[in-house]
Amino acid sequence: MGLIVDSPSPIAATPDRVTDRRRGSVGPRLSWASDGPFVPRSAVHDAPARGLSWREQEALYQASTLARDVVLCTFIPTMLLFIIHGATLIQLTWGVMIGLMFVVTVAVERGYDRAGLGDGPMEFQAILRGGVLTAAGLALLAVGLDVTVPRTVVFGALPLIVCVLAVSRLVARRNLHRRRGLGEAMRRTLIVGDNASIVRVTEDLQSAPYHGYDVVGACVPRYDVSGAGAAVPVLGSLADIPQVVVDGDFDVVLVAGSELSGHALRRLSWALERTQAELVVAPGLVEVFGPRVTLEPTAGLSLIHVRHAESSRARALVKRSFDLAVSLAGLLVALPVMAMIALAIRLTSRGPVLFRQTRIGKGGEEFSMLKFRSMVVDAEAHLDSLLAKNQAEGPIFKLHDDPRVTRVGRFLRKHSLDELPQLINVLRGEMSLVGPRPPLAREVAQYEEAMRRRLLVKPGATGLWQISGRADLPWHEAVKLDLRYVENWSVALDLMILWKTVHVVLGGHGGR
Repeated sequence: MGLIVDSPSPIAATPDRVTDRRRGSVGPRLSWASDGPFVPRSAVHDAPARGLSWREQEALYQASTLARDVVLCTFIPTMLLFIIHGATLIQLTWGVMIGLMFVVTVAVERGYDRAGLGDGPMEFQAILRGGVLTAAGLALLAVGLDVTVPRTVVFGALPLIVCVLAVSRLVARRNLHRRRGLGEAMRRTLIVGDNASIVRVTEDLQSAPYHGYDVVGACVPRYDVSGAGAAVPVLGSLADIPQVVVDGDFDVVLVAGSELSGHALRRLSWALERTQAELVVAPGLVEVFGPRVTLEPTAGLSLIHVRHAESSRARALVKRSFDLAVSLAGLLVALPVMAMIALAIRLTSRGPVLFRQTRIGKGGEEFSMLKFRSMVVDAEAHLDSLLAKNQAEGPIFKLHDDPRVTRVGRFLRKHSLDELPQLINVLRGEMSLVGPRPPLAREVAQYEEAMRRRLLVKPGATGLWQISGRADLPWHEAVKLDLRYVENWSVALDLMILWKTVHVVLGGHGGR
């Protein structure tokens, strides 16, 4: 895939501009470092008429989120106090004060920053931290001022507020993502860089419109040289970026590749300050973000510090403790359901209830993964005769309407109920609740070098692959998601994946 060059401007690049450090411009340009305004050229690249701008829609989303949180955070503790202690002015005061304290702590944790609203885990982390900080603040208030804080609030209202706010944010986010899928609330994005980087980043953003980037134009190093094919129109060279932004009413300039860096990137940021467009840089460091990446100002430089993918002992201990608590609770809750499944399997087909299969775990160690049997007893013996019908790419085998699957097995697979015994694997420490898909030995034997990084962490009962398409996901996409998890896992990410897994499983989406 390449780029389409827009019809050339009547003003071509002059020879002296071709030797310019930004390799020439399509038309007359103002220096990036000057303080003069960029005047729109009405005859060239007219911007389409729009309703509310992206900035206005973003401000509206931010205001509505804040207003909704204020109402919920004050209403929940007030009503709870009224129900338990009666409707009095004191209870009303406590309810309103606690609610506003919660909102303030969420704001301190950047829960209302525009950059984190509607995308990423930051706003949910802020809500959780806000609840903890509010509880700590009430404890200090009780000790410092010798005030009796209602226990109803600490043990009842605060957890309820956290849950309700998280659900309300999730509902609002899903509505926003639905609108973005329809082309609304999108940021008009100009992507700049070399041809290969533009194509790669554009394809990634177009495959995930819920992030809100609508790439509609590009600026390349040489306006008169571009690849063949189709991606986005080329509107100018690197020197034309500020003018193209003004003419096209762009919201974001996304820099990809290494054509612009260092001082040139700094000067571009100066120029964009006069256009109101935001500057976003896509570094060559792919699939690494979150807690592994920190920005360190050193000797006048902004250094990106990338930590090792392996977990620290503290984080590993937190993850293991979380796995133990949730898997044990899950087994206790699911025992009646598991008993019914076992009975259904026993009554409808001969053979054992549980299916044991050797899988590869962390560090390449083998373990016996448990599942409810969803196929006939001799299913493995029939595999060779079905390999020619394999509908999956890569080293995995997948066949819709697999004749080896039993009637009960189809229902179990659709809702992932066959995987409930894997909670026992989690308790034994062989698996984690969240992690990469546990591979077979024959799959690992075909791994390329990069794929072997999946073995750095324990395999999971669910993961990014589970919430992103399950069995319908192509092999290369599943690998990409697994590697993304390995590089960037965190407890907050695990919680988000578990939350989304519930919706996917209940809906039976992408069942095997």
